[in-house]
Parts: sequence; structure tokens; C-alpha cells
Amino acid sequence: MSVQAPGPLRWAMVGGGQDAFIGAVHRLAGRLDGHYALVAGALSSTPERSLASGEALGLERVYPDYQALIAGELARPEDERVQVVSIVTPNDLHYPVALACVQAGFHVICDKPLTHTLAQARELQAAVEASGTVFAVTYNYSGYPLVRQARQMVQDGVLGELRRVTAEYHQGWLAQEQDAGNKQAAWRTDPARSGPAGALGDIGTHAEQLVSYVTGLHLEELCADLSTFVPGRRLDDDVAVLLRFQGGARGVLSATQVEIGRENDLRLSVHGTLGSLHWRQEQPNELLYDTLDAPRQTLTRGGPGLGTAAQAATRLPAGHPEAFIEAFANIYSGAAADIRARQAGQTVQADYPGVQDGVQGVQFVEDVLRSSREGGWVQAAVPQADAGKGEQP
Repeated sequence: MSVQAPGPLRWAMVGGGQDAFIGAVHRLAGRLDGHYALVAGALSSTPERSLASGEALGLERVYPDYQALIAGELARPEDERVQVVSIVTPNDLHYPVALACVQAGFHVICDKPLTHTLAQARELQAAVEASGTVFAVTYNYSGYPLVRQARQMVQDGVLGELRRVTAEYHQGWLAQEQDAGNKQAAWRTDPARSGPAGALGDIGTHAEQLVSYVTGLHLEELCADLSTFVPGRRLDDDVAVLLRFQGGARGVLSATQVEIGRENDLRLSVHGTLGSLHWRQEQPNELLYDTLDAPRQTLTRGGPGLGTAAQAATRLPAGHPEAFIEAFANIYSGAAADIRARQAGQTVQADYPGVQDGVQGVQFVEDVLRSSREGGWVQAAVPQADAGKGEQP
């Protein structure tokens, strides 16, 4: 179903100001397809920096903090106030900002991990269900066209019965202690701001969501080993997890930030009784497909033989690379389609990670931490239905 938009959604950001890595990516992604117009923000941790960031972006409505943003926008006429708020802050602010925005009736697009604790995540999910707002979580790798192609091939039974899944997200930028001026490293290695997990929460949750999104498998048990290699570091910087899925499939997930030479090396391999798929984030426009009785096929973004999901996520002709920002924009576009549908009293099958995906990521973190503490296999939580997207009129 196609929902016609009367104009860009009025959009605000909390966080993402000066010196923020991911804020600029959000702004580019939100604007790419014309679905959003940034009109307001509380962009930094201090009023002075927020004002300076807002002036640099040419915003007229700049607030000192998120509480002032919510109050100021609610005081405006409904046809002027923002409709969507993106939360682009360190992890410790995700929960309070998201909860306040949802309770105020704003749609939300939030970075991951969703919250510090599972109790917070479930409270936030309940608030989303009660408010009927759209809530997207920026697990942006599920926005790549060939990731969506892989998912469709699994759903279509091309691989047969799934046997094994391998997910790896390897980086090297935290292989040594960072200097105090590295803002991104400072909050990611601080338990008060990052939460109870380091590499596990930062990139391991991306790997977990990619497995879940592509395969549709549900975790049954896991066995984890967390390590902290850098002396004095208070959070994990290396993670290895054995996975047992409902139905008998097995898997391995690893995430590390101490492999020197690795940049953003996220990989996924899915193996079934009839074939295998292999995808790598640093070469995102190719999907390798292997079968028992034919040569390897390399499916390319925009190329022949792709399904509707990959085609819908593709903007450029074949041979013109699409990558990170475009994948991010697909998440924003999916959320916009859902918002427009709800405004029209309609439903739409919008493809974006919802609040339940965020809850599942927090549950995964807690399960892995528990397994590492106990030194063995633990039962994984039973997933709940997703009430965060494309389901309500």
C-alpha cells in the first residue's frame, strides 16, 4: 500500500549536535527521501552547546534540554508542533527522553540499545502501545537492500531448513585506551552512560538484530564468554556467544572492538539444507548465494533477479554504490510510511525495526551478561509480539 504524504513531517532531534558522530547521519537520512523537515532541537548536553549547534544548522527553535523541547512544542498549535523526535544521545538518555516523548504523543526514532535495563525497555514498550505512536529503533543494517533480499530468500524457503547462522561484528578502534578527548570512546566505556555492556551493547546488538531480521529464528539458549582486554576498562570489549535456536538451528555470534585493522566488519552467513547466503557490510552491494549443484551466484544491488523488498529499498541504478546513509534512510522512510498511514486511519506494511526489536536487543544483552556471569548455558527469553509498527490504524 502506498500512502501519499501531504508534506514533510515536522521533525526534532535530541542530541546529535557539535562533535556528535551519528547526528549528521540521522539528518542526512531523514532528509534523503523528503519525508522529514528538521525544525527544532535540543542538540547538546549544555544549553550553550545546544544553541550553538542549532545556530550552525539554521534552526529557529532551539531548546536548552529535552524537557524544554517537549513543553515548548506542546505549547504550539498542533499544525506547527513537531510530529517526530529522533533521539541521538548516549545510551543513558534513551529511556527518559523516549518515554517523555511517547507520553507527550510524539512519534520517536531512537538509537540503540533501547535502554539500560529490560524493565525500562518493557515500560517503554507499554507506553508505546498505550499511546499508539510510531516507535522506530535505528538498527540501520536491516535497511540495506541485499539484507532485505536475504530475508526474503529465507522466507521463500530458498535455503531450505536453516541449520547454522554466523554473525560477526569486528572493530579495532578500541584496541587501546583512548585519550580523554575522544568523546565517542569516553561515553561508550563508561558504565554510567553506556549501560552494563560495552562492545556487546554497542555492536553486538546490531549483530543479534541482523540474525533475527534475516532468519526469523527465535533464540532458545545461549552460552557467552565476555572479555575485557584493555587494562582498566570497566566494560567488555570482546564477546563470543554460542546460540541455540528454536527448531534446532545453531549459531555463533562474535563482537569485538580490539581487533587491530578491523573497521566496521559486520558479516552474516546463513546456511540451510539447500543453500547458503553470505553478506558483508563493507561490501554491502553484493550477496553471495551458494547451492549444492550450481556455481556460486553473486546477487548485486539493483541487478537482475532481486525480490520486491530489495527493489523497494534501492534508489540508484545498478553499479552505482548505495551504502550506510541510504540504509539508514530506509529505516526513516519505513517509519514515515507508518506515521502517514496512521494519520490517514490506515495500515501499511512498513519495514523498520520497532520497539519490540529494541526490547529484544536489551533482553539479549541481559541474557549474555547472565550467561557470562554464570559460566554456562542460559534460557533465552520468549519473544513477544511487536506492537510498535505497521499494525494499528
